[in-house]
Amino acid sequence: MRIQGEHVLPLDPQAAWGLLLDTEVLSRAMPGCQSLVPIGPDEYEIRMKMAISSIRGLFSGKIRIADQNPPSSYRLLIESEGKLGFVRGDGVLTLAANGDSTTVYFSGQVQVGGLVATVGERMLDMTTKMMIKRFFNALAAEAEGVRDAHI
Repeated sequence: MRIQGEHVLPLDPQAAWGLLLDTEVLSRAMPGCQSLVPIGPDEYEIRMKMAISSIRGLFSGKIRIADQNPPSSYRLLIESEGKLGFVRGDGVLTLAANGDSTTVYFSGQVQVGGLVATVGERMLDMTTKMMIKRFFNALAAEAEGVRDAHI
């Protein structure tokens, strides 16, 4: 499944870059995230609950940040699995100045397998879009807090 989109954060690119790499902020912003722990340079262990339709379960895996070009872009690689199947993703986040804000463009591929894949592409697509929207809305709220703290 291909994902792509954009979201505006009310911060300059350097501050948005820092926010997108802050594990505490990310763990609060990611829907269902139970933990996000650094395990090496630019590599993290993640545990999260996922719910797609009537299928719910715990997934564990790794997230790796590669090809960093601060504060403009990086590649995000995700591998996770649980009793319900697996999720693998590879995507690029690109940050662009937009006045006093930063537009974050994202694009990538997500693969799912196991029981999770049985819910159908349409349901997966809707759930993925909902999770991305929740993530960026939570991230924007975090950004507002950062911006307000510096005013």
